[in-house]
Amino acid sequence: MLENLQLDIHYTFKQVKHLSTALTHSSYVNEEPGASAHNERLEFLGDAVLELCISKVLFNAYPEAREGELTAMRSNLVSQTALAAVARQLKIDSYLMLGRGEEAQGGRQRDALLSDALEAVFGAVFVDGGFEAAERVIGGLVDKELSQLREKLKTKDSKSLLQELSQKLFQDRPLYILAGSDGPEHAKIFNVRMTLPDGREYEASGPSVKRAEQAVAALALAELEK
Repeated sequence: MLENLQLDIHYTFKQVKHLSTALTHSSYVNEEPGASAHNERLEFLGDAVLELCISKVLFNAYPEAREGELTAMRSNLVSQTALAAVARQLKIDSYLMLGRGEEAQGGRQRDALLSDALEAVFGAVFVDGGFEAAERVIGGLVDKELSQLREKLKTKDSKSLLQELSQKLFQDRPLYILAGSDGPEHAKIFNVRMTLPDGREYEASGPSVKRAEQAVAALALAELEK
């Protein structure tokens, strides 16, 4: 049964037990007396391997990109939603070993469970074949998404990039407020104050509120990249 999955990820396991463990949820082990290993340890390992592989791919693919841009792209690629989408393409939901309770609650379709299982598969590839094997598998699976991100990056502004980075670092968005304005009506300068979720504040000005927001976001991005 697992032959098809190995074909789809373009990797043949030396020890298929690693792949089998990656697809075994803890709920199955809890309900089956004969089962002993579930995928949580492999998921832990796969998460780290995934982040390193994606970081390397992005570093090489986008030599002109700033740290904030690279972080935002990586955040997109390793998000729970993105990983669950890849897991569904690979039909990982059909290979999962779930306990009856988890199955009844719709676990086979949950993004969190699917993304965790995919990370466990990456961890299994790493254990079985080393970093180069994991890098090939991960690179092959995200190649299409990388191309799409390249197009998105061309049109993204500082405010959008900062929002993505803020969500990644703080799990919350920056707060922008209009702090005031100066000058005559026909040539007003607007001052915007922005607060990051960690409390840091920045101010910048511009000929419109939108331009001022872009300017203050660029200030924050430059500091976060350091």
